[in-house]
Amino acid sequence: MAGPGSSMLYSFLLFTVILSLQEMYRGKLASTELFTILGGFISSLLFLVLLTFIGNFQETCGMKTGWGTVVLAEAVALIAAGTVHRVCITTCFLFSVGLLYEVNKLSGMILSKSESKTRRH
Repeated sequence: MAGPGSSMLYSFLLFTVILSLQEMYRGKLASTELFTILGGFISSLLFLVLLTFIGNFQETCGMKTGWGTVVLAEAVALIAAGTVHRVCITTCFLFSVGLLYEVNKLSGMILSKSESKTRRH
């Protein structure tokens, strides 16, 4: 598993690449309904990598991550989705909610496994 510093760097680089590609191809993403939905999904990936970046940044600084991080990352992703098409905003929000649910579930599973290992010792 990558440490918070390298994970922060990788997620920032991914955010930059995804946002750049989304802006380069925004005309194509807005051309059909299917591509518009794809544009919303791509924006939700922006949400995920930005959430990772901010969370790792806060962990590196010793601060606690909360719902403010989620709201900030979602706002940035929705603004990026809005530059492509208005429908991308809605699909981005829906995909982001699904991704956030899955990340929360995965985080809970990993946390419970690490707590069970510490109880054994």
